[in-house]
Amino acid sequence: MNLVERVKEIIIKPKVTWETIKGETSTVKDLFTSYAAVLALIPAVANFIGLSFIGVSSTIVHYRVPVTSGLVYAVLQYVLTLVGMYVVAFIINALAPSFNSKKDMPAAVKMAVFSWTPALIAGVLGIIPALSPLILLASLYSLYLFYIGLPILMETPKEKAVPYFAVVIVSSIVVLIVMSYCAALVIRMPSAGILH
Repeated sequence: MNLVERVKEIIIKPKVTWETIKGETSTVKDLFTSYAAVLALIPAVANFIGLSFIGVSSTIVHYRVPVTSGLVYAVLQYVLTLVGMYVVAFIINALAPSFNSKKDMPAAVKMAVFSWTPALIAGVLGIIPALSPLILLASLYSLYLFYIGLPILMETPKEKAVPYFAVVIVSSIVVLIVMSYCAALVIRMPSAGILH
């Protein structure tokens, strides 16, 4: 799999690409080492540069995260992104039978890894912290990719796709909030609008 081609294909022609992905035999390890691990570097490195070298500004204060704290945060963000993908895949797979879908961990990992592509690529905007809110738009497109991939990869009946999508998203949000809270206990970063 060519990484750059796959990124373009999943973003530009997702339905065709999901069909291609379904036919591929990839192990969970392959998906993480050849795709997820590479793309997860983008937001981690961009946020490190943005927070530690560019900084966050308001009308009265300019703040930069110390380089050591920025590095710790980048490593933590990188690891949690990969763990988050795996947790989402686990949730997808665990909930599959409840929605008459095929229980298949490699397919669930494909769903989690490839649907996150737009959000991870948009992570480059973290270089300029003021543009970080635009990552939300790419994240919404990631949700769309996830929704159209469910019936293809998990063989979800059309009438079950919306509830399956909703339950996976809500469950994933709860888990990712807990993970973010745990990360916040490790390192304290400035929150939006509050500069220290």
